[in-house]
Amino acid sequence: MSVPEAHRAIEAVWRLESARIIAGLARLVNDVGLAEELAQDALVAALKQWPESGIPPNPGAWLMSTARHQAIDLIRRNERLARKLEQLGHEFRQRQEGAVFGDEPDFEAVISDEGVQDDLLRLMFIACHPVLSTEARAALTLRLLGGLTTEEIARAFLSSEPTIAQRIVRAKRTLASKQIPFEVPAAHERAARLASVLEVIYLIFNEGYTATAGDDWIRPELCYEALRLGRMLAELSPVEPEVHGLVALMEIQASRMRARLSPSGEPIPILEQNRGAWDQLLIRRGFAALLRAERLGRPPGPYMVQAAIAACHARARSAEETDWERIAALYEILAALTPTPVVELNRAVAVAMAFGPARGLELVDPLAAQPELRNYHLLPSVRGDLLAKLGRREEARAEFQRAASLARNTRERTVLLDRAAACAPGQRA
Repeated sequence: MSVPEAHRAIEAVWRLESARIIAGLARLVNDVGLAEELAQDALVAALKQWPESGIPPNPGAWLMSTARHQAIDLIRRNERLARKLEQLGHEFRQRQEGAVFGDEPDFEAVISDEGVQDDLLRLMFIACHPVLSTEARAALTLRLLGGLTTEEIARAFLSSEPTIAQRIVRAKRTLASKQIPFEVPAAHERAARLASVLEVIYLIFNEGYTATAGDDWIRPELCYEALRLGRMLAELSPVEPEVHGLVALMEIQASRMRARLSPSGEPIPILEQNRGAWDQLLIRRGFAALLRAERLGRPPGPYMVQAAIAACHARARSAEETDWERIAALYEILAALTPTPVVELNRAVAVAMAFGPARGLELVDPLAAQPELRNYHLLPSVRGDLLAKLGRREEARAEFQRAASLARNTRERTVLLDRAAACAPGQRA
């Protein structure tokens, strides 16, 4: 295997396995920052060894084993140093045979301790600890559990890359200085920390569902990881409707993944998808989760409302049967709960589908003044679509070109450039 081939394979393995490796190490060393450093050391070892020795049969286990041995060596060195310092302060212990080192702890027992079944969930809660700001919790969790780069996280937050990088560094330092234990919080603390955890899970899902950068439109491993974490949270918090609402939303969204790509990997809009390819099992699971949320009898939160919107699409047997008026009404409720420019942009799309592109454009145009959307490619993309439907093709072409210049995903950029070309003079409407 050539060096470039080995490095590409290592990058793929790291994307899939890094969260589990960091989580396992964090339970061992009780320090998230140190756990990530140890995992990175194992990655460096792989970059050196695998091009010559080849990819091991179980590369994730190789990385975990390498990092774990480094962690154990570090712990043993620290244990020995602590014992030597204690020994200097208590000279009489020097006279006791075998008292210097004694029996070393069973590190494998520490590693295999069951407690709460999943180290990833522990890592989620420690990354979302209240000592961190909401923004820091989300960014750190995306970095550690989602395996996202700082650039991808910045795009998910509509923020700058240096800001996100500094946020992550400060978060890890804070967790270390506060000596936050690596554990799932007790039931009475869990509710206060739940909203941030849900936000992070949904951001991870969204990065997998519509990748903000790179060559692939979909990164299924992130979607499935978010779904797994969401389902686990639902078991831990059965009386929290928003947990079930988020699970319902992700189940229904994930049901469409196979239909969202053409054979060549190009994105397919929901109205053009083959609904026969939608995963009916995931849809049924989503409906069941939404029903559980509704039966709890509390006012709907943002995730329940978004799940209800997704359910409207799932119930429609064809694109023409979609109840856009109900979807527009649900987006109005969502905008009241979460008054953000992105929600308003989505509401404008629903209004346009229900009542015509002119009505939608009336809602979209004021959003151009929102600083959060200045570099958000979906704003000119939506505006271009509405202008094209109104026959204002030259304006639409300029909007699609601007959207393509802002898009970081290769597949999405190609689609936008194609739409711009279709609006050029001489092209059929």
